[in-house]
Amino acid sequence: MHLTTIQYALGALSGVFVGFSLGLVGGGGSILAVPFIVYLVGVSDPHLAIGTTAVAVAANALVNLITHARNGMVKWRCAGVFAVAGVLGAYLGSTLGKAIEGQKLLFLFALLMLAVGALMLRRRGGAGDPDVRLDGGNAPKLAGMGLVTGGLSGFFGIGGGFLIVPGLMLATGMPIINAVGSSLVSVAAFGATTAANYARSGWVDWPLAALFIAGGVAGGLAGAALARHLATRRGALNTVFAGLIFVVAIYMLYRSSGAF
Repeated sequence: MHLTTIQYALGALSGVFVGFSLGLVGGGGSILAVPFIVYLVGVSDPHLAIGTTAVAVAANALVNLITHARNGMVKWRCAGVFAVAGVLGAYLGSTLGKAIEGQKLLFLFALLMLAVGALMLRRRGGAGDPDVRLDGGNAPKLAGMGLVTGGLSGFFGIGGGFLIVPGLMLATGMPIINAVGSSLVSVAAFGATTAANYARSGWVDWPLAALFIAGGVAGGLAGAALARHLATRRGALNTVFAGLIFVVAIYMLYRSSGAF
């Protein structure tokens, strides 16, 4: 698909917003990137949009992971178990997702977002345990959540941060700021798995992905700084997280309502 210079510029601008979201809440990668690429940049093929954004989100997640790790916000062992289980799910889910009509994927994706947003609002008052460690009690929960979340991530072509953050919190009871940092390990792993699967089918626009990544680096630095600030205010980060989900989900439902 041939894109204009303006479309590529809009792709870089979209990357700024997506990188900011990843740095702020560990999610919003493809959950924002796919609508931006489809509706703002104008990539008409949803599968091409999903493949391209998977590459960009995986790369931006790695950059944001470094920032959160430097601030001591990553629970590496918990994140590792979750990510390893999720990679298998992401591969299986993305294989199935490629066989589903693109607009139907976007509609189903929006419904899933609404459910996740409601879950995060219910948990907004919980502080969590900042000293949580990987143990025999939470390891099976992490593996199970990782497998399911990875499958959904691959099926819908998303990095999965909006699913991974609640999954980590449910499995371990960690605070949201630690879940945000730790989730980026899985976002990068799931995104790379999905991107590789879509790239095999030729559904990646590499120049657009590169510009998206460049914009995401700048946005990610600002998002991580704001996340540290909001983490000191009880429930504030959860509320921002949920609100962002609801806004994008409603818009996606509106745009894809004719898919069924």
